[in-house]
Amino acid sequence: MQYIYTMIGVSKTVPPKREIIKDISLSFFPGAKIGLLGLNGAGKSTVLRIMAGVDQDFQGEARPQTDIKVGYLAQEPELDDEQTVREAVEGGLADIVNAQARLDEVYAAYAEPDADFDALAAEQARLEAILQAGDGHNLELQLEIAADALRLPPWEAR
Repeated sequence: MQYIYTMIGVSKTVPPKREIIKDISLSFFPGAKIGLLGLNGAGKSTVLRIMAGVDQDFQGEARPQTDIKVGYLAQEPELDDEQTVREAVEGGLADIVNAQARLDEVYAAYAEPDADFDALAAEQARLEAILQAGDGHNLELQLEIAADALRLPPWEAR
């Protein structure tokens, strides 16, 4: 079985020569449930940022398996004061929102007189796979459930 994520000999040093993490190696199989425990300042968030590709200033090797996307939700998200609550939430779902918008374009393109049905069908299949993986066809319902569970302010609030 192939690892879904591998980290080999990863170290991170910040000025002035403070080692946050040193020589970490780990690998995960698909479906693994993991936990990252440590004292405050031990480097847990740093390891997660490296795993997600957010922090690339480190020594060693850290890589997901091909076609695997690693996400990272910061403890304190950077929010734009001009965005509505809904826009901020949708920002974290950009792949799904963009796939749905592109799929709508593909559906419209089928009606064009010179439509390339083979190319459109291939693009439709690719987009459907993205939507299915993220339950994108139920996006509105999922957003409402999440907003209620998290007790978010109204969607239009800033």
